[in-house]
Parts: sequence; C-alpha cells; structure tokens
Amino acid sequence: MPDGLTETNDAREDPFGGADVAEILREQGWLLQEATGEHMLWCDRVAFLLGAQVADRDGLRDLLGLIFHYDATETLAKTESHIVLSRYAAREVLRQFAMALLDGVPLTSDHFSEIITAMKGSMEARGRELFHPIRLALTGRSGEGALDRVILLLDSAAVLPFAVPVKSARTRVLEFCSHLD
Repeated sequence: MPDGLTETNDAREDPFGGADVAEILREQGWLLQEATGEHMLWCDRVAFLLGAQVADRDGLRDLLGLIFHYDATETLAKTESHIVLSRYAAREVLRQFAMALLDGVPLTSDHFSEIITAMKGSMEARGRELFHPIRLALTGRSGEGALDRVILLLDSAAVLPFAVPVKSARTRVLEFCSHLD
C-alpha cells in the first residue's frame, strides 16, 4: 500500500466491530436485513480498516457514506475539486490511474500499491499531487490516508448485494473522468 499503508491496523485498539458497522448500514438503509455470511465478513473488514481511523460512530458513518454515495457531477461542482484538479499533474494522475483500472482487476491493497509504484516511476507527482486526485475521483474527497482505506473497500462492496449498489473503483474513476471538462 502507498506511503507504508497496509491492511494492518495501527497499535490503537479498534473501537468498533463488524456488528457496529452492520448496525450503521441498517440505520442508513444500505443493508435491509441482518448481516450474515459475506456481509458480516465485509463489515468485520470495514471495522478493522476504518475503526481506528475515526473518533466516534459519526466518523465511521461518514466514511461509510463515501462507499455508498458517489456522484461525480456533485463532486466536480465543489470548489475543493477545482483546487485539486488545478494542481500540478492532477489530470495526468487521473488519466494514468484510470488506464490502470481498465483491466477490470479488483482494486486490492496489492493492486493499488502496484499502480501507485508504477505511477511514481513514470511521473514526477508525489504526495498530495499524486494521492489527492485519486482520492477525489474515488471517494469525492481529497483528504488524508483514511480515504485510502475507504478505497480498498470499494470493489469488495461492489460485488455484494446491498440496498444501495456500490460503484466499483473502476466505475467511479471512469465516471469522474467522463465528467471532466
């Protein structure tokens, strides 16, 4: 994973479990039944990846909302988006990232790391110049590393039946790029 991020958690104890995630999903109408089987495994993974990244339940609900609600047009209407896209190499970052996702391979931690490593080898963009456009295109925000963990959950959520279908990373980046002027 980029910048030393792997699918391991930091030393901070996870304040949330999979049952907490499932409860938030039901409260928000994203999951209509009790979480069982694959849904519960996914909820456990969400708790592991995101639980220690947030201060409270509202923070967890906010990050989950980035998985279940995505609208490229809405994202591109924000001032923040124009600021990110005006930075050095932002559109080239998005072009290369989108091209890397065209193969349809799910965006796992390893695949994300491979893409980022290849992009670092082929362009000068680093740090926020590299990560903020990707985060913006996939989550609707350009913030910090917790968004990378949200990104890692997209493709695994997209294949599960939820009340609100989740758009895969590939679908999101293509939608975002198609709405660029």
